[in-house]
Amino acid sequence: MTLHKVLKYLALVIGVIGLILLGRIIATGDDAIKASADLQASHLDPYMWIAYLVLLAVIVLVAIFVIVGLFRGSIKTTLIAVGSFVVIVFIAYALSDGTARELKDGSMLSASGDHWVGAGLITFYILAGIAVASMIFSGIKKLAK
Repeated sequence: MTLHKVLKYLALVIGVIGLILLGRIIATGDDAIKASADLQASHLDPYMWIAYLVLLAVIVLVAIFVIVGLFRGSIKTTLIAVGSFVVIVFIAYALSDGTARELKDGSMLSASGDHWVGAGLITFYILAGIAVASMIFSGIKKLAK
């Protein structure tokens, strides 16, 4: 049996289990589940464990295929891409400032946490700008031909 067939049947089984668990949640009703901690544990916990298992499987498969792809392709290109990403993160971290802030729920966000949140946002803006610029550049390049 090929890997594709095994994964297809595994996905089908996980989907059916998820549908059964969802049916139990819908049949019980949200008011009853909100009112009882026992119903929350018996209905929501198995559903969440299925989600955790699917997330774990996806992470493992992505890691495996990325590692296999690294050895099949050019390691130099991959290292240049990863290095460029790290440089962008360092630039974003240098551009962001960090101050301790009070959150809406009354807890405090540390200056370091605020610094990393700002760096993440700036990283996103830089990468989004690069993506938009590359699309515009490729469009102009196609029009020129």
